[in-house]
Amino acid sequence: MPGKKSIKRYFVYFILLNIIVAGCYSSAEESSDVEHANIISVKDFRGKTLGFNKPAERVVCLIESALSGIYMLGAGEKVVGVPGDIYRNHLFFYYAQLDERIGNKELVSPGNWDFVSIEQVVGLESDLVIIWSSQTEAISALERFGIPVYAVMISSFEDVFKEIRDLGQILDRNGKADSLISYTRKKLQELEFKASESRIKSAYFMWAQGINETSGINSTVNELFWLAGLQNVCRLEQEHVTVSVEKIIDWNPEMIVMWNNEKLDPLDVTNNPLLQQINAVKNKMVFELPDPFLCDLWTLKFLFSVDLISQWSHQHPNQNSTDFEQIFKFFYGKSLETNEPEL
Repeated sequence: MPGKKSIKRYFVYFILLNIIVAGCYSSAEESSDVEHANIISVKDFRGKTLGFNKPAERVVCLIESALSGIYMLGAGEKVVGVPGDIYRNHLFFYYAQLDERIGNKELVSPGNWDFVSIEQVVGLESDLVIIWSSQTEAISALERFGIPVYAVMISSFEDVFKEIRDLGQILDRNGKADSLISYTRKKLQELEFKASESRIKSAYFMWAQGINETSGINSTVNELFWLAGLQNVCRLEQEHVTVSVEKIIDWNPEMIVMWNNEKLDPLDVTNNPLLQQINAVKNKMVFELPDPFLCDLWTLKFLFSVDLISQWSHQHPNQNSTDFEQIFKFFYGKSLETNEPEL
């Protein structure tokens, strides 16, 4: 018969064993909970990992290009808040066709790239906010309220693909995201095959601020030219840079591509007395991209810009309307009216 000390020792061992078993069970249970809580996991452009236990259903998107992606994914019904510029300019014409609620001005616009109403966003009871990664104060405020924030910073076309892929996961539209990306990559491969036959080899990009505003090699513009078979004459590293007219003359591009500009058109550039020495001006190879919604370089619609520039470089300036309609019908699942009525 065991003594009292032995019985006491066995009792202590029994207690410790139960604690260990309980601890193991608890750890397994917590691990299971964590796995369950992160059935959807993505890393945003800050490098922060976001975990969701179910697809997001109430989305406040304060970036217009990302909003365009959400409608491409067929998840527009999940949007409960939109960027303010949707209602203030030409974008309204297009988004009103994509969402009846926008057409009726029913969706709240709690912010934009420069301002966010934290109170309004919280009041919308959103389970996801999409915002630029540079809006650090707004991000911190929203996260203090426990609202998941997917922060965005687009600097390349691969970033556009990443954003679509991530939003596809978060919104339970993985299949659609894969389809959109595959379609775009296939079209780009077709254009790349044609690009080697381009007659024009160098180009200068002109932003809407004026002839001196362009983009260097670390930009979506540089990728745009490369995919169209052209070399960007601006070899500076900056994404957006101001250069002198003398520098543009020295670069002597064969083609000038203008971002959509309400104040200038290609004829204004070709008639500019300061630019007459440039080959692009001499040969009237100056072209303007259409409405920014139609060729947004921060969306999959950059494909349309590549297509247009490729045709211009082959000196076939007339866009095939059928291709245009096919591209947009595939992206949005419906045909869009593109001729905005005169006001």
